Amino acid sequence: MRFTAILITLFFAILTAKAAPDVDTIIIKTDNSSERIARDLDSLVNTWYVKIAIKNNLAEYTGDTIGFQCPDSVYESRLSKINSIISLPFNNIIRNHIEVYTIRQREKFSAVLGLKDYYFPMIEDVFDSYGLPAEFKYMAVIESALNPNAVNRRSGATGMWQFMYSTGRMYGLTINSVVDERRDPVKSTQAAARFIRDLYSIYNDWVLVIAAYDCGPGNVNKAIKRSGNKKDYWEIYYRLPKETRGYIPQYIAAAYAVNYYPEHNIQPLPLNIPVATDTIMVNKDIHLVQISEVMGIPLGELQALNPQYRTGFVPGSSKPQALTLPMNHVSDFIDLNDTIRQYKPDVYLSKATRIADPTRSSYVTADIKGKTKLIYTVKDGDNIGFISEWYRTGLSDLRNWNNIYKNNIRVGQKLVVYVDPKKSEYYSKINTMSFPEKQALLGKSVTSNAQPLSIEPQEETDGEYITYTVRNGDTIWDIVKMFDNVTTTQVLTLNNISAPGKIKVGQKLKIKKKS
Repeated sequence: MRFTAILITLFFAILTAKAAPDVDTIIIKTDNSSERIARDLDSLVNTWYVKIAIKNNLAEYTGDTIGFQCPDSVYESRLSKINSIISLPFNNIIRNHIEVYTIRQREKFSAVLGLKDYYFPMIEDVFDSYGLPAEFKYMAVIESALNPNAVNRRSGATGMWQFMYSTGRMYGLTINSVVDERRDPVKSTQAAARFIRDLYSIYNDWVLVIAAYDCGPGNVNKAIKRSGNKKDYWEIYYRLPKETRGYIPQYIAAAYAVNYYPEHNIQPLPLNIPVATDTIMVNKDIHLVQISEVMGIPLGELQALNPQYRTGFVPGSSKPQALTLPMNHVSDFIDLNDTIRQYKPDVYLSKATRIADPTRSSYVTADIKGKTKLIYTVKDGDNIGFISEWYRTGLSDLRNWNNIYKNNIRVGQKLVVYVDPKKSEYYSKINTMSFPEKQALLGKSVTSNAQPLSIEPQEETDGEYITYTVRNGDTIWDIVKMFDNVTTTQVLTLNNISAPGKIKVGQKLKIKKKS
């Protein structure tokens, strides 16, 4: 959005627009909106969940990079079959944008497809509550590529819905040095819904609403006036700002690509965003690093689920704040609440942590300057908690040094560990010790339930189902990732599980075989 306020006035109230003319008769000049798509997709692939997914699925991500063009008649036919409250015409520039998604940026677009199953249901639910067309969810694709942390470096527009500061404040979003609710997916979507509804009260035409969302009602009103009070998007096309001329074609292309990506042999990038989350209201100050360190949840995951907290500091004492956690961690958070708050409060709850500083991250990896680098090879029975204890290093540092997602490690994996050079000889021996010897360093005996946290599926085949036995450290989400072509919902339904966070070690789960 490139605007600072809504100018709602009766003088510019527009009657319902007439049917769009044949857009193929319009000579459309080149715009820079395809560059905008590429910029947004580049920003998206640097987000935490997407980087982890690309790393874990690199072969699939880069394996099929060849797209193909379709005849114009195919594009037109497919667009006509999409349920839409607005007309979805076809012309050369729309084809160009479709090919940005399906050919030139197809790999990065797969990340958007991976996010849509997480964000689209939320957007549809909010829009439905405001009486808005559900298909306006495609606007979030072209605004930010579904990236809550997207920032337009030129204008400062921020978040999934690209609110400017003044417009965000106008629609009730908190924006300060600690909290920026333009990045909050739910609250920003609610604000976007209110803004879209207000625009419709001006134009009474959904296409003009979409255009005004991009460039502001003032620019649309000027285009209408300079076009002789014409009230059709394609008739005022040349009077609109250059970037907005590509906005409607870009919207149509996004709608096409989201609906027909399988026909272009594009696969959604599998992301590890929790399928089930819950929101807890906190009324005391807390920091995401405290939660990460005590509960063993990757800091990147907490930041991705709570992007509105700019430094990771959650100012609950000023007013209750929403904290989003994976469902399977909620009960543990409640049980460990006091422990979390008492974890290094002088470090993480000081005033210095509350102010956004572009030169400082909310979490800084332990300084490795002057440290000795060692390599540890993961062995059967290890888990990341044991390893951090053996080397007397923090869990977050160990995860950060090795780009570890959650606590998942595998036998044979090489882990980098940085230690005090004065003790390097002592620590270098750990890699050759037996498991009981390493535990003895801590004064601990070996427990019978010590299991690696990332293991191959323990399964039995029976007809059309596989029976999986839950192991120590498993979650329902980790189990689903071990099998192809199944979803968490399917596994929960098949096994009559209503509380996914409470599966037990030894429990038998039926998994439908890949057909």
